[in-house]
Amino acid sequence: MKLSTRGRYGMRAMVDLCMHYNEGSVQLKEIARRQKVSLKYLEQLVTPLRAAGLVRGVRGARGGYTLSRPPEDINLGEILQALEGSLAPVDCAADETICPAAGGCATHELWQELYVSVNKVLERRTLKDLATRQTELEREGRDAFTYQI
Repeated sequence: MKLSTRGRYGMRAMVDLCMHYNEGSVQLKEIARRQKVSLKYLEQLVTPLRAAGLVRGVRGARGGYTLSRPPEDINLGEILQALEGSLAPVDCAADETICPAAGGCATHELWQELYVSVNKVLERRTLKDLATRQTELEREGRDAFTYQI
C-alpha cells in the first residue's frame, strides 16, 4: 500500500491543526507555510476532511479551520480514509463479494490480513498521539523541515 500526497500532506495538516488546537481556528495559509505545502493543494485537502466531519470552517476576520472533535477522539484511520478512500491493498480485501474466487484464493487471505492489520494500527492511534510525537521530535531538534546542505 502506497499513500498518495493527499494522505501524507493531509495527515500533516491535521497534525498541525492538532498542535494549535487550543489556539482557536487556524488559517490555511499558516498551515501551508509551516508544512511547506501549496495553499491551493491544501484547500483541496480540506474538502474531504470537512465532509468526513473531521474539521470545520470558522468564518470571519479570525477565521480558518479547527478540529471538529477533540484530537484524542480522532483516529488516524478516519483521516486517511477521508483523504484516500479505502485503504485495502486490493478491492477484494474490503469486499470479497466482488471477486468470485475470494473464498478459494490464498492471496485473498493475505490481502485481507494485511488490510485488517493496517486498519488496527490506524484505529489504535489518535491524532493527539501523532501530534505529541511530533512535538517530541521538534524538542529533540529533529524538525522534519530543517534542511542541511
